[in-house]
Amino acid sequence: MLYASTMQKTIDLNADLGESFGPWVMGDDLAMMDIVNSANIACGGHAGDPQTMFDTLTLAKKHGVSVGAHPGFNDKEGFGRRRLPLSATEVEQLIASQVGALVGVAGLVGVKVNYVKAHGALSNWAAEDATTAVAIARAVKKAAPGCALLAVAGTELEKAGRSENIKTYSEIFADRAYADDGNLVSRAKAGAMITDPKQASERLIQFFETGLMPTLSGKQIPLPADSICIHGDSAHAVHMAR
Repeated sequence: MLYASTMQKTIDLNADLGESFGPWVMGDDLAMMDIVNSANIACGGHAGDPQTMFDTLTLAKKHGVSVGAHPGFNDKEGFGRRRLPLSATEVEQLIASQVGALVGVAGLVGVKVNYVKAHGALSNWAAEDATTAVAIARAVKKAAPGCALLAVAGTELEKAGRSENIKTYSEIFADRAYADDGNLVSRAKAGAMITDPKQASERLIQFFETGLMPTLSGKQIPLPADSICIHGDSAHAVHMAR
């Protein structure tokens, strides 16, 4: 969340972490935990497993980082970035089961899960589809009462969280390009990923000064912002976060 004073403004910085699986390692969670304020931890769907969840939660506790559940499609092969044809009921079950898994492991570590943020293709689907967005919001409300929702700014998921009376925080991205409608540009398109930390920083500073986010086409759109996301699986993640 933005905090303003006569001296400075600060904002929450979050990253998708805990995305390793078994012997396969994804990202530098140790370095990222020393930088970010909030950790979106994979719950065993698109990535993660019980040991990885436990280890990542333990790191978050050690570094005083706020913990969020990061559920996605049950698709480790596609890293949750392929849209699966689920019904609204199936989406609710997906969210409830994965968030419940992280909450359970968090109990072993002695930390609280504070919020839920959908991952990848599931998040993109909920950003534009009201039915999917409501399914996610309702699952959070029923299965994780007390948890906030972290949703991409200006999307259907953000609207659904507020319509379900869930504390909802708006998220913008440091390392992703925006389309004119406020959604993220598909990773399949050139320019979708921002890999230069200087370019990302300059864009965010401009955004905070004007309230307008530049789009890939050159337009500028207004977006609310409570938190900035950096994808922990990117090769440039640590440099970008710093």
